[in-house]
Amino acid sequence: MRKRYPIEINLELSKTVYYPAELQPLLQSADRIAFGSRSCEVTLKAHPQKQNRIVISSDVKEELHFPNLNIPLHVFYENGTLFLGPLVGIFTSGFTPFPLRPIGDRSLFFSKLLSVHKTVGVVPFVFGEQHINWEEGIIEGYFYQKNGWERFNIPFPNVVYDRLPNRLSESRKEQQMVKERMQNEYLIPWYNPGFFNKLDIYDKLYNDSTVYKYLPETVPFTSFSHIEGMLSHYNSVYIKPANGSLGLGVHQVLYDRDEDLYFCRYHDQQGVKRLQKFSSLENLMKHVFQNRSLGNMLVQQGISLLKMENRSIDFRIHTNKDANGNWQITAIAAKIAGLGSVTTHVKTGGVIKTIDEIFTKEEKNHYLPKLKEAALKLSHALEKQINGNLGEIGFDLGIDKDGQIWLFEANSKPGRSIFTHPQLKDFDLLTRKLSIAYAVFLTEKAIHTPEEVFR
Repeated sequence: MRKRYPIEINLELSKTVYYPAELQPLLQSADRIAFGSRSCEVTLKAHPQKQNRIVISSDVKEELHFPNLNIPLHVFYENGTLFLGPLVGIFTSGFTPFPLRPIGDRSLFFSKLLSVHKTVGVVPFVFGEQHINWEEGIIEGYFYQKNGWERFNIPFPNVVYDRLPNRLSESRKEQQMVKERMQNEYLIPWYNPGFFNKLDIYDKLYNDSTVYKYLPETVPFTSFSHIEGMLSHYNSVYIKPANGSLGLGVHQVLYDRDEDLYFCRYHDQQGVKRLQKFSSLENLMKHVFQNRSLGNMLVQQGISLLKMENRSIDFRIHTNKDANGNWQITAIAAKIAGLGSVTTHVKTGGVIKTIDEIFTKEEKNHYLPKLKEAALKLSHALEKQINGNLGEIGFDLGIDKDGQIWLFEANSKPGRSIFTHPQLKDFDLLTRKLSIAYAVFLTEKAIHTPEEVFR
């Protein structure tokens, strides 16, 4: 079982580290100490007063670039080296010159993310590619302290948590170079790499017998006739960007057999809800999509979902890897579509509800286990199919009128709008804690069994 120890800096010692006596069987042959990518030779001794803490001489602190942040840390031992940590780098972009808001509008999110450091036992910091000194092996990292944001020079981290904000940022060659160098040259595990492509995810899951039943028919746009065929079978389809997010660009197309008319529900570029009818699918496509490229669009089976006050309901479920590398359900919330809206997103009038607010006790006992089972099965299935280390996923799931669970989207960097609901604050904290705690697991693996991390 892992233990954490307080770290104390001693100004009188030289090149010396004291450790708790209980670690003596483990550390009796140790002669080095490491923090992040830095290590140095030291004299390691059991604490003379048998105190349950680690004491580092000030010269060792300086050599390791160890920031004295009063955080009890984990210890790991391998090949004569005592490792303290983990040091967790949170990689992002969008930095500003303003000390109070160094990451712009996302500064509040990152300050809350870093605030879990003491309960998890890690040293987390935020950085971008411009803060790396490759020659010195040093990063000018952003830390959130009691008095606000501070910057310290620290070593390269044990692991990197990818929090790039969007696909455009992710595609920049500078960001890709950082990831490649840290993984390949420095063997630093990198988790949550890359935004998901909806069609790619569908294709990866399609042949997995454990999750196939959750997948609505989803195909790339190829022709009007294909959409006609799906409409004749399902009555409605969704046309949406394969790389979209936040519900942007989603169109619902419906076919009324009795009147032989086609309807399209969507939000225009000004965010106004639109519902238009057409005599033919060809007219609908030419009018609604006249200024859009259909080459990157997908067509998805429409599903008659459970409703509340005649408004469709879907469910956001977060899963996270914990400090033992196991998937956990960390948040569940219902999203109620805005009146006349094509999606359940808050920006288009959607409303966040807790499970208890929408289900009776009997309904909750029936549906909640099914939602949890689906989310965990999908997490395991995606982990097998995705290159790299997945640490968190946000699923958008639906339940149809027959009780069948459906997967609409999987998000590698899930939004956090559900946590605006006052009764979901505990979920908010749990997702933040586990998204950082997973770094402890990856650090331990990288130290003891790196072949399992860099397979």
